[in-house]
Amino acid sequence: MREQPTWRIPAGILGLLAALTLYGVAIASYAPGLIGEWPTLAQTLVYIVLGVIWLLPLKRFLSWMETGNWNPPQ
Repeated sequence: MREQPTWRIPAGILGLLAALTLYGVAIASYAPGLIGEWPTLAQTLVYIVLGVIWLLPLKRFLSWMETGNWNPPQ
């Protein structure tokens, strides 16, 4: 447990919020034009995948926020 605060946590939270906002705007802007004519079930599946895919790099990002190292501990 660390005894002193680090700049990485507030910077990481702001960076995460900015990245998620950009990702959401990009998906909301481009996805309807690409999949708007697809059947509803197919659109639902695409939006579910796009809604979960941002979680993939999250473990490494949170590891950096806590330790300053991009590789999560094993």
